[in-house]
Amino acid sequence: MTVSLSSVRAGLTAVLLGLTVSACGYNTIPTAEEQAKAKWADVQNNYQRRADLIPNLVATVQGYAKQEREVLTAVVEARAKATQVKIDVSQLSDPEKLKQFQDAQNQLSGALGRLLAVSENYPDLKSNQNFLALQSQLEGTENRIAVARRDYIEAVRIYNTELKTFPGILWAATVFRSNKPMAEFAANENAQTPPQVKF
Repeated sequence: MTVSLSSVRAGLTAVLLGLTVSACGYNTIPTAEEQAKAKWADVQNNYQRRADLIPNLVATVQGYAKQEREVLTAVVEARAKATQVKIDVSQLSDPEKLKQFQDAQNQLSGALGRLLAVSENYPDLKSNQNFLALQSQLEGTENRIAVARRDYIEAVRIYNTELKTFPGILWAATVFRSNKPMAEFAANENAQTPPQVKF
């Protein structure tokens, strides 16, 4: 069996081309994009967990604080609005869509804050085991949301940086032309205001 010189060259060229492409960053953009999408799924999962806790929390508070209808109604309405605003991964490059999502979640956070503040007026509610367990789960969920948002922001930063730096910029200008930078969460207006502490 004889092997021609041209066959050997073609084989070596294919191997060399394969090694060059694998080492040149071709996979970096899709990898970073998929990581950002996965982090977005974590964000959505944690917001959904919070939304799932709210009906039980509202029902518990309602049993003790029937006169707080306005606060309870605000929480229910904010939850409904927050669960209606959805973003799929194809919309992550649209800053306006992300802002709508973030605004709805911020309204829900504000309504929940008012609901938990109302509980201070009801000592029996504050000592109710069911309420305490729900409040603890909600606090844990808020922490998970903060971590998931931080992780998403970091994954988006990596992805967006890859689209703008060498060698990713070459791939973004040729093979991945349809890839757009992803939107990030922005701090809400109240983030710069320190919380009021009352004793």
